[in-house]
Amino acid sequence: MADEVLSANEVEMLLSAMEDSGTAPPPPAPADEPETPRKRGKDKKDMPYDFKRPERVGKEQMRALQSLHEGFARNYGAALSALLRTIVEVKLASADQMTYSEFVFSLENPTCFNVLRAEPLEGNLVLDMNPSIVYPIIDRLLGGGKEAAPPARRPMTEIELRLMSRTTDLFLEELKGAWEHVLSLRTEVEKVESNPQLAQIVPPNEVIVLISFEVSLADVRGMFNLCIPYNAIEKVSSELANNSWVSYSPLSNDQKTVESIGNQLEGSSVELVVTLAETRLRTADMIGLRVGDIITTDKDVRTPLDISVQGVPKMTAQAGTFKGHKAIQVVS
Repeated sequence: MADEVLSANEVEMLLSAMEDSGTAPPPPAPADEPETPRKRGKDKKDMPYDFKRPERVGKEQMRALQSLHEGFARNYGAALSALLRTIVEVKLASADQMTYSEFVFSLENPTCFNVLRAEPLEGNLVLDMNPSIVYPIIDRLLGGGKEAAPPARRPMTEIELRLMSRTTDLFLEELKGAWEHVLSLRTEVEKVESNPQLAQIVPPNEVIVLISFEVSLADVRGMFNLCIPYNAIEKVSSELANNSWVSYSPLSNDQKTVESIGNQLEGSSVELVVTLAETRLRTADMIGLRVGDIITTDKDVRTPLDISVQGVPKMTAQAGTFKGHKAIQVVS
């Protein structure tokens, strides 16, 4: 046992046995020693720490910010789809900490660099919109098609800035809704720069939280970057760490989303087409048509007519008149 102590006779016997055999006896098994900090350090890996990039925002706050802006991305994607009248997908790409200088030098120049005011948060926030997605959005707002043109490498004109302000205002409106459980924000755009290095909202070594969103419009993808300086959220970090406000209710969220999309779509114009009948003609017969000719079809007069909304069959109806006007009555 480790607690036993050899007597003097036993020690002499061991020494004499060693002299006779010429080999050293195996050392006794060391007793269990208490683990010291030096010993623990050998078993565990050292973690590097960069003093230039201190992680001032705790893990709980980062998880809360990530969860908060994941919900924001879904709502903003739905609202942007209603504005552009096409499918737009917005998803949270990342939530990281870095210095302000690293963020600025990672951006393209020129870009759409919006300096925001979000009271009662201190200082300014930044919303950067990548040109690779900005110009396709402008093209869509102006009635452009689905063809993706190469993004322009130039500062935006006054007209383009005015058009993009609709997208920015929608972003701020949804941002206020996402933050309402933490605090009520009053947001506005203070200025828009094309050169990000000209807008110095915080010192270069100041820590910021960068929330990046990937925006997909048809086959085009680009990034929206929301920069939140640490000093802006320092006083509300306790509210962010408190997870009691993170309550997910599928019914209420779905209802809110339906109401938001419905309000956006109420004033939209849609094409309604009623198909009386369909038939096939040879090209020679079609060329020979004259006024008064009759085209026969296989459809019975009593068969309901198909109604299509934006090219998609939705209802059936019967044809007739109403107050002297041609009309249809929806039957199913």
